[in-house]
Amino acid sequence: MGTMRDAVLASANAGKLAELSRLLAPTGIVLHPMSVFGLESPEEDGATFIENALIKARHASLATGLPAIADDSGLVVPALGGAPGLLSSRYSGEDATAEDNNRKLIAALDGVEDRHAYFYCALVFIERADDPVPIFATAAWNGRIVDAPRGSHGFGYDPHFLVPELGATAAELAPQVKNAHSHRGIAARRLAAALRHVQPPDAR
Repeated sequence: MGTMRDAVLASANAGKLAELSRLLAPTGIVLHPMSVFGLESPEEDGATFIENALIKARHASLATGLPAIADDSGLVVPALGGAPGLLSSRYSGEDATAEDNNRKLIAALDGVEDRHAYFYCALVFIERADDPVPIFATAAWNGRIVDAPRGSHGFGYDPHFLVPELGATAAELAPQVKNAHSHRGIAARRLAAALRHVQPPDAR
């Protein structure tokens, strides 16, 4: 994919846009957030991260006529039955802030010894809304939850997600270090590798 191609990112999250734009730059794809098209998020009623990513991608592509990339990701804590899981961004309510969600998470883990957790990311690319062969990439990032927030980088649950082998929370990592290790970074590199082998429709 040597030429520049516009695509819509089915998210209004500035943090995700910045991360994915950097990671997908080698593919020639230029991402535009759905907010510049005035799009609202669709109802995410899938049972898995992959299903929700595809719902978002099809919605964005149908509304804009552009290829679409969507990410559905979240924090999974096995000791909490997989919560926050698919509800990670709205764990404490539809209008929840990251601080609200983090407070609920730490409260739910009060007295729980098993703090293992992992971030999971499902990324999908579609050429058009009715694309029958979406390209998926998934990845997980293992860590553990700590009570006290640390760091000022990142977003969401990053200040409470400790990566033991790095001795730091995700929010303490510089962006390039985070991208090298994170669920979204790994999934984006896998997606970029897959996209390099796909010719755009006008080149077929």
